[in-house]
Amino acid sequence: MGIVIAGSAYRAMREGPSVPRAAAALPQTAQTPIFTVATGLVIITKFIGVVTTAVQAQATTAQFIATPTTGSATNLSNATADLNAAAVGATIVLGATVGSTAVVSAVGAALLIPMPSALVVAPGTIDFKTGASSTGAMRFFLTYIPLDDGASVAAA
Repeated sequence: MGIVIAGSAYRAMREGPSVPRAAAALPQTAQTPIFTVATGLVIITKFIGVVTTAVQAQATTAQFIATPTTGSATNLSNATADLNAAAVGATIVLGATVGSTAVVSAVGAALLIPMPSALVVAPGTIDFKTGASSTGAMRFFLTYIPLDDGASVAAA
């Protein structure tokens, strides 16, 4: 008889702790911290946003930025992903390379998370920026592995 490992325990072993961020209204043409990285470097293993309140039907570009406590900000995605009229359940993930376009998927679409294989982020914040003042709300999930002992991520 084999040993059964719960899905959450297996996921934690492979991808590290999961940090959910509660649903919040979209930033209104602004940059807003959604996660805080503390104490040291972390490797982001998964990053996904889910629409919880439909986004207004107008161009609403989305961008993700790593803003370190010390040093210069890094665009994790460019500002061309569009959440225009995204329905409840639509998702957004980072692209395959740092600075590429984030990938927006329709409700119920199969989702391949093409993130960079080792996205290392320094202490500071991971920010979400929109290019329009649109109604709508999203929640985010992130998993990570501490690269430095004691490093952690929390929802902002």
